[in-house]
Amino acid sequence: MNGNEASDKTPFADPASAPYPVSEEERSAIAAAIDQDELVALALELGNIPSRSREEAAAAQFVYDWMEREGFSPRRAGATPERPNIIGEYGGSGTGANLLFTAHLDTESPTGDFSQDKFRYRETTLRDPEWTQCWLDEEGRLRGYPISNDRGPMACFLIAAKALKKAGIGLAGKTWLTACPGEIGPEPIEEFAGIDYLGKDIGAHYLFHHGGVAPDYAIAAEGTDFGLTWTGCGYALFRVRIFGTGMFTPILETPEKATDHTNPIYRLGPVIDAIHAWGKRWEAEGLHETPGGRSEPKVQIASVRGGMPTDYGAGSEVCALYIEVGLAPGQKSAKAYHQIVAAMRQLDLESFDVEPMVVRHGFEADAGEVAPLAGAVDAATRLARTAPLERAHPVYSSMWRDHNVFNMHGIPAVTTGMPRWRPTPQDMASSALIYALTMLAVCGRGDAPSSGTTSSVYGGNDTPF
Repeated sequence: MNGNEASDKTPFADPASAPYPVSEEERSAIAAAIDQDELVALALELGNIPSRSREEAAAAQFVYDWMEREGFSPRRAGATPERPNIIGEYGGSGTGANLLFTAHLDTESPTGDFSQDKFRYRETTLRDPEWTQCWLDEEGRLRGYPISNDRGPMACFLIAAKALKKAGIGLAGKTWLTACPGEIGPEPIEEFAGIDYLGKDIGAHYLFHHGGVAPDYAIAAEGTDFGLTWTGCGYALFRVRIFGTGMFTPILETPEKATDHTNPIYRLGPVIDAIHAWGKRWEAEGLHETPGGRSEPKVQIASVRGGMPTDYGAGSEVCALYIEVGLAPGQKSAKAYHQIVAAMRQLDLESFDVEPMVVRHGFEADAGEVAPLAGAVDAATRLARTAPLERAHPVYSSMWRDHNVFNMHGIPAVTTGMPRWRPTPQDMASSALIYALTMLAVCGRGDAPSSGTTSSVYGGNDTPF
């Protein structure tokens, strides 16, 4: 079985289960309303706004201003004024299901603080322009991590909503268009603590509770190479500390074996071997296969801390490993904790401790409840790309994406979108069309929007943050 095949003989999605059957005429009108050049320009302009985690304010303001110009009644909802969620809306003129689209404003990137980045990245890696810059290359592909992850898919659903409005097609149910901070990170760890280091807690999670939204379904718009999955891994970060005894270097009696050294840094070899062996077992035992996705929870040592380079002369009494542990749906952090402790107890160590520093479990939608949404995306994909929807590659169901937030709370949610790596303008236009057709297939057709406004009867209240 390859990565895109479902685990049983049931079709991945049934287009007939979509709440509203979109016609060829509607498809043609929406496709004609998508301006590919406008979409690319929007993605490039938005993508070239610096927006590392904790620096999302300018990109958020850009999205707010765009929504306001286009008549999508934007508002802000944020835990801090510098890192707001932006919420726009379209439709709501009749009775139909509500659909929420979300994408994140922050981009995978070094921090920009060389005093920190130099301990993680090579200097040549730090100089890669794709971390923060976007452009259309000579081969006709869009370059830059901000577009790939995740402002390209964001631009696609913004243009999708505009296309519906431009085509004069209203929605009976409501579609929320949301741009969130902090999906990538960071997390409060050790001395890097407090609200300044919050990531996911102030993004889609905060939006769900405080953003004034009530979706029946949700889509995390991210690159999936046009596949779809309704499962997602979570993760835990475990700190494993091993302890020893500080010894003034001039009086140190160097042992024959490194593992007999009083300095715990010398004992890392057996500890790493034990964690590596346990991690392989965890990955094999945690494989989670369903029709909605294949989750493969991976394990990797993220960082090591031991001693202080400015305070040398007696070695160190503490050395810590920080271990990232993937959590497939149904896997609990407690099980990983007990197994790591058991693996450590097999070693000849003076003492150790294990502490979960971060815990975010993985989730999946109920297959029956998510069927109308998956069917709508399938129907949209067939209309836009003349091909049935496929299950996304396991990598896309083996990571955290914000559909986890909604599935956590019982709202059927999926992640789906354009090619993840260097999409073409045609790819993006195809993705925008799929999103627009999905909006219509889920929410149903409502009254045509008035010029310059959405068809919603609700106002765009703006919270202080």
